[in-house]
Amino acid sequence: MLTIRPARPEELPALTAFPNDNERNAATAAYLSGLLDSGCTRPDWCLVAERDGALIGNVVLWTPPGRSVPMDIVLLEPGDDETGAAVLTHAADLARSLGADSQGHVLDTPSQAPQFQRDPQRREQLLADHGFTVARDGCRFLWQIGDPMPDQDERLHWRSLAELGKEPFVDLLADAFTDTKDSIFLAKIAEHGLRGAAERNLADMLEIDHKPAWFEIGYNQQDQPVAISLPARTPSSAVIGLVAVAPPGRGHGYATAVVARGTRILVDAGTTEIRGDCDASNIGMFNAFQRAGYRNFANRKMLSRPL
Repeated sequence: MLTIRPARPEELPALTAFPNDNERNAATAAYLSGLLDSGCTRPDWCLVAERDGALIGNVVLWTPPGRSVPMDIVLLEPGDDETGAAVLTHAADLARSLGADSQGHVLDTPSQAPQFQRDPQRREQLLADHGFTVARDGCRFLWQIGDPMPDQDERLHWRSLAELGKEPFVDLLADAFTDTKDSIFLAKIAEHGLRGAAERNLADMLEIDHKPAWFEIGYNQQDQPVAISLPARTPSSAVIGLVAVAPPGRGHGYATAVVARGTRILVDAGTTEIRGDCDASNIGMFNAFQRAGYRNFANRKMLSRPL
């Protein structure tokens, strides 16, 4: 008989372990331990599938630190088809009972630490069968200490959130969103309008670990605001959190300048590894990461479903 239940204290953080796969078991357990410590998940959000006394699957819900409503599935071991269907159904029911109206999940290829999402085609089909659709088909980028430090763009001078306050950031984001092709931004614009999307994106970034001096607007030589740099630290990595260039600044390589600026700020803060994401179809942003010395280490599909 298959049972879905919250993990017991002694089952955390390992959850579903796999024989002869110590690398996966250790990395996933360390990742979940960090999520629990940071408040991104809770023991009662860690569900396991049990059959005949053995743990054969699991699903873990996630939210940014400080929030009480789970937004995403962060870990998923679906087991067989029956188990996968059961854990996804329970994940939806639990999130809905806590006030969520949607649920996200990301699927990275190739399989890698800490999630080790093996058999991605089967996973994607399982998710599709349970109401998930692709919200973004994206690319992931990585810079590590020892890689060449990107050159800083001397054409821009920078002023921070600590100096400017929020409104200039919202104004510039709304301007940048007028012709964005980014699928995540477009979805928020469709729901909230240009300014509403700008306000919500900035609010989301403000919830991620950062210092006010890190969030900056770049001004060109005519003292026009043309670019936004929002580097930050998530519980699992430092990130080039959001890159935006206003229409008057397009075509000058300022997206690369933003990535370089965020990299310098995070490295000066002691970071040794930085990640970034963009739509696979966003050639300008793809090139900006590469010009700044980042490598495309994975592809990421962001999926979501209504609850």
